[in-house]
Order: sequence, then C-alpha cells, then structure tokens
Amino acid sequence: MKFKNNIFKNIFLFLILISCNNPSNAQGKDCPQWGERHTRNMVSDETNLPSTFNPETGENIKWSVSIGSHGYATPVISNGKVLIGANNADERNPLHEGDRGTLLCLDEKDGSLLWQLIVPRIEGDRHNDWPMIGICSPPTVEDDRVYILTNRSEILCLDLNGQADGNDGEFQGEGWFMARSGEFASEVTSKDADILWCYDMKLQLGMSPHDSPHASILLDGDYIYINTCNGVDYRHVETTALDAPSLIALDKNTGRLVAKDNENFGERIFHSSWSSPAMGEVNGKKQVFFAGPDGILYGFDALSQSVSKDKIHTFNKVWQFDCDPTAPKKNIHDYLHNREVSPSNFMGMPVFYKNRIYVTVGGDIWWGKKESWLKCIDATKTGDITETGEIWTQTLELFSAATPAISNGLVYVTDCGKNLHCIDVENGNSYWKHKLRQDSWSSALVADNKIYVGSRGSDFWILDEGKKLKVLDSKKLDSPIHSTPVAANGVLYISTMNKLYALKKN
Repeated sequence: MKFKNNIFKNIFLFLILISCNNPSNAQGKDCPQWGERHTRNMVSDETNLPSTFNPETGENIKWSVSIGSHGYATPVISNGKVLIGANNADERNPLHEGDRGTLLCLDEKDGSLLWQLIVPRIEGDRHNDWPMIGICSPPTVEDDRVYILTNRSEILCLDLNGQADGNDGEFQGEGWFMARSGEFASEVTSKDADILWCYDMKLQLGMSPHDSPHASILLDGDYIYINTCNGVDYRHVETTALDAPSLIALDKNTGRLVAKDNENFGERIFHSSWSSPAMGEVNGKKQVFFAGPDGILYGFDALSQSVSKDKIHTFNKVWQFDCDPTAPKKNIHDYLHNREVSPSNFMGMPVFYKNRIYVTVGGDIWWGKKESWLKCIDATKTGDITETGEIWTQTLELFSAATPAISNGLVYVTDCGKNLHCIDVENGNSYWKHKLRQDSWSSALVADNKIYVGSRGSDFWILDEGKKLKVLDSKKLDSPIHSTPVAANGVLYISTMNKLYALKKN
C-alpha cells in the first residue's frame, strides 16, 4: 500500500510540475512587444482582468506611479519588469536635471524604479526633438535584451538588468551618453541603463526626425525592423533628408545596418514616417508590411536568416496599395492646412490577419483633410494592387491614429471624432460606435472578452466585447490618455500623461 501511495504521490507531483511549466495552463504571460507578436493585432489572451476599478478607493488598483508630465508611450512587460518611455519631470536622479527623455524600468510587483535610461535633448531646432515629450516609443524585449528608439533618433540595445549586474558589452560610454553637450561624463550608477550598442539614424542614415520619433521595433530572428521617422522640416514645407530611407533592418546582435527600402519616399513625405511595420506569412513566405509616409501600403519580402550581414540589402517589394489614389501626389506641401483636399498618411500600424491587412488611413491630424477610413486589403496579391486589392473600406470620423484590434470576427478601432467603432471583419459593416469624451490618439485593447480604451479627455472605458454595445465601467483619470492599454500576467496597465496604473482584481 505504501508503494502504491508513493506512486500516486509521484504522479501527483509530476502533474503539478507539468502544470507549472505548461504555458497553456499558466495564469498569464509577459507582453514584451506592443501588439500581438509580428501581426500587431491589439489583442491579448490574458484572463481574469478587472471589469471595474476606482483609483480613489483603491478598488482593483495594484499600484500606480508617476511617470512625469507628458507620457505618450505604451508600456511593455517582461521578466518581472515594466518598461515605459517618459520625460524627466520627476528628476529621479539629481545628477540629471532638466528636460530629458527617459526610459523607466520598474519592478512589476510594486512599480518601484529599478533603473532608467537618460537621454539628453537634441539641441537647436525643437522640431527634431519636441520639448518635454520624452521618449514616445514603446520598447521591444527579447530574453535579456531591450530594443528602443530614443528621442534623439538612436536605436539602442540595452541590458534588461541595467547596471545592477555590471557594465556589459563593448559599449562603455554610458557616462558620456547621458551628458549634455559641453558637460563632462556623468557618473554611472546601479540605477542607470546598460547600453550594449547604439545606432544613430541621424548620423548614419542622414535622416531628419520631426517633432518626436515614434516606432515600435519588430523582431524576427536576427533582425530588427523599424520605421526611421524621417520627416519634414520645421516649416512643414519640405523633407530635407530626401535620400534617407523610411524603413530599415538592423542586425539585432551588433546594430549593423542590413537592409533599407529603395522607394525614394523623400518628396512624398507629408509629415513623417511614424507607422511601424508588421509581419505575416503569405503563400508560405514571410512578408513585412509597411504603411509608408506617402499614404501607400507596401508588402516587402522579409529577410532570410541566411542573408549576408556584410552588405546592405534593398527590400524586395512584393506589392503596393495606394489607400487614397485620388489624393494629391505632386507638390504635396502646397496642401498644408487644407482641411478639404490633401495627401493621406498613416499613424497607426497595419495589422495582419488571415491573409488580410487592416489599417487606418486618412488626412493628417494637424495639417490635412478631415477624412479617414479603416481599410481591409488582400495581402496575397502581387504588383500594384490599388485597383484589385481592396476588400472593403469603412468611413471613420475626422482622423484616426489607431491600430486595429481584431477578435471573434469584429474589428475595434478609435478615431478623432471621439468614437470607438465595432466593425465586421469580413465585410466592413458597422455594428455600433460608442462616444468617448474626447478624440482618441490611442488604440483599443481586447482582452478577457472586454474592450479597454481611453481618450484625450482623460476618460477610460471598459466595454463588453461583441456585436451589442454594453458599457461595463468608465472612469475619469488624472490626465489625458495617449497610449494603448496593455495586459500581462493577469494585470491591466493604463498609462496617462502623468501616471502608470497597474490594475488587478483585489
């Protein structure tokens, strides 16, 4: 009998071990990149997330921390750490005073600071690095490596553990990196970032950023894909870096340039290259989907993992789709301030879903026409598919900066007309639209059969997922919301201009 009991005990322990190590049975998982991996879909398979919360009473609030004064970045969560771009309004280190860009690495348990990246401002033209905006880009994490685009248009690879485990890698100039022009190297402490390599796009590509760089790095094998944010000059009337690419790929291990586009976007950039790339497999081959700064959506062949890293390659274009073919194509800056006729551009990312691309497009929020659409495009075609590639289009209100969220046959997307839309994924028919307090520059998240969304009116909403509109809760938070909610390990993260909230069922 004792022998049998030992057998049962061992089987029981074995089953527990399997349960603990089987991801499908796990309570949750990290969110190391903005949007669903590669496809960019704004969904999460996290469960047991709150359907209500209250910052005043603490209901379902795990913790909240200040992130400064002008938060535009979306957080990511990996290996017990929460990373989010911010500014330096809180001046956490007295060695670094004044306006800087920062990347905060916080403890997932309580939001306490583990380390921070300090990035001085670009001096001179404020249109290259807008004051107080900080780092807008969400980082991408793989294992113990963090990839981030700074406010100075530098792509950095960082050690996820910061300086706490020593200054790793060949890059040993963190003190000089943190120092402003004319200053001596700063003291490097255990609370500072550990830079492993740096690729300066202004220096090495000759690109010219506009306002504030924004990119979410896409990782695939040995390569990182990123939009360069090359943009117009301070007058908004021309692109000074005409020959600079808008899409590049780097070797993730060294930061070396491996590939770039050959589309000569320069004269066709109405504002900037702010839309980040997505990826998917079409007809057995990986493609990179890029919403160009000219209002045209592109499909490029992804790089083979065996491609030579000793030369710079050109992306091979598979197809292109003009999302607004009747818009002006020449002398485009003559249409600046024209709210009736202008070129179109992209702010959100394209989403790959079942061989289709879903993307928002339309007039520029600040300088263009008051028109926008959600479009569904066939990604299986080749060549110029402008006349043959559209499956459906749905009109949005004013402008849209959203990346779509696709779940259970429905697409959820925000616009600047203060709307959250629910649209059929197959035919583009509208089921409902819900009024937000103000316009939304962020995207909705679908998780745990709920929709989470905020607006620039400081309002945050929780709705039931589905064809029938049902509001579960709404709260007015401390400041406007410009970022997308994120779910990881059973916790929902909401970032406002001033605070980062971590919500968990009490």
